[in-house]
Amino acid sequence: MSIDSADFRRVMGRFATGVTVATAALPDGRRVGLTVNSFVSVSLTPPLVLFCLHETSVAQDVFGQATHYAINILAQDQEAVSRAFAQRGQGAERWQSCTSRLGISGAPLLEGALATIECKITQRISAGDHTILLGEVVHLQAHEGTPLLYWSSSYRKFVG
Repeated sequence: MSIDSADFRRVMGRFATGVTVATAALPDGRRVGLTVNSFVSVSLTPPLVLFCLHETSVAQDVFGQATHYAINILAQDQEAVSRAFAQRGQGAERWQSCTSRLGISGAPLLEGALATIECKITQRISAGDHTILLGEVVHLQAHEGTPLLYWSSSYRKFVG
């Protein structure tokens, strides 16, 4: 049985997710970031997380060479940041949408994020048209606030 990609996307859109920006940097100063919702916690011992990167992403080069990455869990007021990092390409304009600093791992951390998770890349796994980047958590930080949510192809507000 063949699954239509438009149907698959529509059905998967019924799953509400938080919004994250995955970031990495190289010693030569090149840095990348992209909005991802394919982020998941894998293990507590050791602490492992993963995210998926499309094989044609322009970020593939930097994430392919980097030793570490960061996951920035966006706060409800960071929709503009999410939109900037969701644009194709890796232009400087996406970094102008926010303030960032380098974490202890060397990966960029976005100011105002609800949480940041810095990871050492332990595996790169080819899966369909994506690369799974499995990372062991080396540092994390959480802040008070409300998450930015995404459901059915739209940003949503958390009502608690």
